[in-house]
Amino acid sequence: MQIIPVIDLKGGFVVLAAGGDRSRYQPVHHTSSICNNSEITDVVTSFLTLYPFQTFYIADLDAIDGKGNHNKVIDGLLNQYPNIEFWVDTGNSHQALSKATRPRNCKPVIGTESQRLPVSLKTADLILSLDFKHNHALGHPRWLESPGLWPRTVVVMTLDLVGSNKGPDFEKLNKLCYAHPDKQIVAAGGVRDINDLTRLKAIGIAAVLLASALHNGNIDTAILKKF
Repeated sequence: MQIIPVIDLKGGFVVLAAGGDRSRYQPVHHTSSICNNSEITDVVTSFLTLYPFQTFYIADLDAIDGKGNHNKVIDGLLNQYPNIEFWVDTGNSHQALSKATRPRNCKPVIGTESQRLPVSLKTADLILSLDFKHNHALGHPRWLESPGLWPRTVVVMTLDLVGSNKGPDFEKLNKLCYAHPDKQIVAAGGVRDINDLTRLKAIGIAAVLLASALHNGNIDTAILKKF
């Protein structure tokens, strides 16, 4: 099972998510045990000191909310680490992404909370994020009802559990893994420790997105080496 660190960008800094309420997100170094500032390059360096991660997840929260973007700093990171793959969610539509050129190490993420009508992504070289909040699917309901539209890799993003220390939504994740064995299901939201990771691996989760548990030290280098 792959572990993928998360970089949430807001107002020029990496921030730490808190229950999906973006107004409460603060620069990550205020509470992180591994970072002494919240610049994106320094946060990535701190993560790579923990473990040689091959993939990172970046969410440009300003772009997703229509309040600007971090295109320049993201492009700089892609150039700095050409051998690392970056999954990037900027809130763009599939139509906009299909017309854009991107570096080979950038894989776009389509989040259902940012989309209008569903389109087929089955053969697209990107990742779908099925977004949930307070047990409700965000975006058009057909995204959840039409797995034939999904690409191979699907993130299950439970926004209200992000940074909550409440644990993942095991029931939802287990159902999706069982119902869609042909998909690579990625868990996002609520992971606290090695026990959560072990349980997610047992139900067939292909990868896990992590931020809080890396910053607070609950999941350290020794644990990462086990997965």
